[in-house]
Amino acid sequence: MIGLGTIINCATIAAGATLGVILKGGLPRRFETTILQALGLCTFFIGIGGAVSGLLTVANGTVGTQHTMLLVLSLVLGAVAGEALDIETRLNSFGAWCQNRFSVGGDGQFVQGFVTASLLFCVGAMAIVGALEDGLNGDPSILIAKAVLDGVSSVIFAASLGRGVYLSILPLAVYQGGITLLARFIRPWLTDALISQVSCIGSVLIFAIGFNLMFDKKVKVGNLLPAVLMPVVFFALARFFPVLGTL
Repeated sequence: MIGLGTIINCATIAAGATLGVILKGGLPRRFETTILQALGLCTFFIGIGGAVSGLLTVANGTVGTQHTMLLVLSLVLGAVAGEALDIETRLNSFGAWCQNRFSVGGDGQFVQGFVTASLLFCVGAMAIVGALEDGLNGDPSILIAKAVLDGVSSVIFAASLGRGVYLSILPLAVYQGGITLLARFIRPWLTDALISQVSCIGSVLIFAIGFNLMFDKKVKVGNLLPAVLMPVVFFALARFFPVLGTL
């Protein structure tokens, strides 16, 4: 069944968030803070691992780098586009609207929970590759593995940030499910190299999410989301400007 992986992914997040909300009621504040920092640390190193694997090469015992200029240009241009669209503010506004709409009283971290969980669940290699495999071959195994990871993360997120984690299911279903449904149409343009580049930039954004969680900073990860699409733009333009293929 095509789309089964995303359905399972959404279900595990809902189940994990439910358990997390139950736990949240019995956790002292100091536990929530330490758990959130621990999750930030894990996210931090997951992002580092993905970025390093995409940027570093090893040939004949020599370590080199690749696609560094592509990374820089993608993040800069993505930041310009994201700031112009003000994606972060729109995400926060949508979260606040839902919080008021559903009368989530006493949950001051609802918006943060929604935005942080949405970004973490949607940005990354497993979401893209898993959705493509599900859509092309009807193989949900990658997304099922992702579902397990997201389910565990949603427990910790909901225990620390509350019920906003539930709302992250909506963008995940649209984004991941959309890739699955369109897989047959977009796969011819998504080469392995392009998927690797997109995944690398996604890993850098995951690193930024972990940085925010660990150090209570505010890197506007939402406004950097267009950076994930920049390799696709460069790949399309490389047909007319071959020099872009060397970035």
